[in-house]
Amino acid sequence: MPTPHVQSLHVYPVKALAGSGPGEAVVEPWGLAGDRRWLVVDAEGRQITQRQQRRLALARAEELPGGTLRLTAPGMPPLVVQVPEPTGTAPVEIFGNVVEAVPASLEAAVWWRGFLGVESRLMHMDAPERRRPVDPRYGRPGDTVGFADGYPLLLTTSASLDALNSLIAQGDHADEGPLPMNRFRPNVVIEGTAPWAEDDWRRVRIGGVEFQVAKPSGRCVVTTTDQRTAERGKEPLRTLARHRRFGDQLVFGQNLIPRGAGTLRVGDPFEILG
Repeated sequence: MPTPHVQSLHVYPVKALAGSGPGEAVVEPWGLAGDRRWLVVDAEGRQITQRQQRRLALARAEELPGGTLRLTAPGMPPLVVQVPEPTGTAPVEIFGNVVEAVPASLEAAVWWRGFLGVESRLMHMDAPERRRPVDPRYGRPGDTVGFADGYPLLLTTSASLDALNSLIAQGDHADEGPLPMNRFRPNVVIEGTAPWAEDDWRRVRIGGVEFQVAKPSGRCVVTTTDQRTAERGKEPLRTLARHRRFGDQLVFGQNLIPRGAGTLRVGDPFEILG
């Protein structure tokens, strides 16, 4: 078995859209730099993710120098969106939390309405005072997150995906496998560990940065969405329900909270601290 190390890094500038796989990424207290700092919302300011609009899987966001965003999607002209001035905020509802964010240009709203077919806006969050608190049961006072589901980073392992795909191959929907890692939309993928070893981790070091392992990641219908076609199936939720049920959650991966700063790089060593 190879020495545990970072196999890949992933950053998603707009929540629920396809992102990028950079060779390195800066760790900020609330996640990787540039990760999920933008969110699409409906006319009432409620989050729109692949849970509500699976077509979001077909759109891609690329962060350009200075934080500028380039959006692409089937049937739509590419659009470059400037980071809005941090004035004129509006409330955004995400997973029951209401936070303030800054609307992007009217041109961006028109672009999203054209792609999704519903009134929608693109919102930006960057100011520290606007970030959401992490669930206090799993973090410390002052721990925050942007537009990610609940925690700054999500870690998965290639060995656990291999194990899951083996289970899928034995099930009723074997034709849906093997599944790629992009179904789980991680930030960090680790290679060289045993399958499901992450269940027992409490503290880890990636490169020179330490992280608290906050809690397992409960999975939803997004994982059943093919990220290339936006079509949905039964897996992996059918197999996770049989083999990876923790209480009322179907689990794959671990949520992380940074306990230091630095830069992560593909190939960085991975160490279990506790």
